[in-house]
Amino acid sequence: MDTQVVTFGEIMGRLAPPALQRFTQALPGTLEFTFGGGEANVAASLAIFGVKAAFVTALPAGNAVADAGIQVLRGLGVDTTGIVRTAKGRLGLYYLETGANQRGSNVIYDRAGSAVDITPPEAYDWSAILAGANWFHVTGITPAISANTAAATLVAVQAAKAAGLTVSCDLNYRSKLWKWEAGTKPQVLAERTMRQILPFVDVVIGNEEDAEKVLSIHAANTNVESGQLAIAAYTGVAREIVRQFPNIGKVAITLRESYSATHNNWGAMLYDAAVGESCLAPLTADGTYSPYEIRAIVDRVGGGDSFAAGLIFGLLCPDFPTPHDALRFAVAASCLKHSILGDINYATRSEVEALMGGSASGRVNR
Repeated sequence: MDTQVVTFGEIMGRLAPPALQRFTQALPGTLEFTFGGGEANVAASLAIFGVKAAFVTALPAGNAVADAGIQVLRGLGVDTTGIVRTAKGRLGLYYLETGANQRGSNVIYDRAGSAVDITPPEAYDWSAILAGANWFHVTGITPAISANTAAATLVAVQAAKAAGLTVSCDLNYRSKLWKWEAGTKPQVLAERTMRQILPFVDVVIGNEEDAEKVLSIHAANTNVESGQLAIAAYTGVAREIVRQFPNIGKVAITLRESYSATHNNWGAMLYDAAVGESCLAPLTADGTYSPYEIRAIVDRVGGGDSFAAGLIFGLLCPDFPTPHDALRFAVAASCLKHSILGDINYATRSEVEALMGGSASGRVNR
């Protein structure tokens, strides 16, 4: 595929206790350090699938740890030439305490004062960055960091739309962010900001609660906390998103039924505004929705990013002629991500297609 997808966001250091320990158990001691971040994860997964992908961010110059993060992306085939190196700022971090069974995971952000946080919108040369590309991807995480990142995201989607690119946005509401306007509640700030960005978006991606948290659009008869989802209600959610933003052509919603931290059902819906209909994946042979049952999750962080990457790949790939084919690929890709430690989905296209074809036993490939 000659397509180039550009993503924009923040790559961070990820620090996590080994072997499902809590911080109080692991410290003082050793933490595992890797790299991750929503938009970087998407670019990495796309590169692994064989797409020409580029990632844009701001990172401190002369910082060996930031250099290592860039090398990780380059090693996967991601174009990093659009990354801005700054004289000030730091590498953002996040700490992850991975949950198990009935104990949920916990994320602690340490992103204030990062290079992305303090870099103004005009620092990014979007005309040069977007040259030759035809897809641009952002998330609701980046504008949640600061007023600078919110402004930069808006400028970026405007530039991408003006250049004729398809623009996708994963709503990705993060309640621990959206603190950059004193006196404004996070959900209020998120909705006001994202409503400025969405008029320049063609494909919206979200999970089972993003539409409610970001756009005040609620799926009837659904209780996310209890893991009970009224699957049919999400077509109505998607239609309302399109009604409010007629520029949006497709709405994808991941459907996670959480029974515990390590036992989830996983599937998704894709609404196509052109035909006014939605499809679900995965399906049984008779066409009934039947989500993947994941009973031993290794790492669910990055699951949504792997879905976004799979959907973008599927919608661009000529081997997947229908939106439903693209959705099937995205759901299978993100299902496999739950078996992989770290933010990035290292599943290959052939592994995803094998799962799409029914190879789900996990047998040794000799």
